[in-house]
Amino acid sequence: MSALDDELDYKILKLLQKDGRMSFTEISKEINVAVSTIRHRYINLVEDGILKIIGRVDPNKIGFNAYASVLISVKPKSFMNSIFEELTKLPEISFLALVSGDFDVEANVMCRDMEHLNELLSDKIHVLEGVFDTKTNMYMKIYKFSQPDLELAKLSSK
Repeated sequence: MSALDDELDYKILKLLQKDGRMSFTEISKEINVAVSTIRHRYINLVEDGILKIIGRVDPNKIGFNAYASVLISVKPKSFMNSIFEELTKLPEISFLALVSGDFDVEANVMCRDMEHLNELLSDKIHVLEGVFDTKTNMYMKIYKFSQPDLELAKLSSK
């Protein structure tokens, strides 16, 4: 079940996904609700951790030319927590998850170039105690990079 109050929260979020700088006044005009209501809902969404307004950059346009997925196998499994603790500290990692399958961890990394990626792998990831094996998949060209479609979440909450 969704942590959102109702349809109004979804409408606010959809507008902010399109333009995170949209003012409360613009949002209220767009969905025909009082500015004070928008402000109250916005504050609740932020306080509940549902909404964070950030500046999203295109990695290629600012100099991150080596973008990859690094799959990591951890042995023994008792090192899982320490591996995650160390990996979360690495600024190159933009996404980190426990996964199922042949590997235990997936880390999406953004590096300046291949040399930077090689240094990250050899000097910061492979040296962690418990890292047994890795597999690196390079993203050759990104075709879609977006936020989730909120309509999909609404369907699952019915």
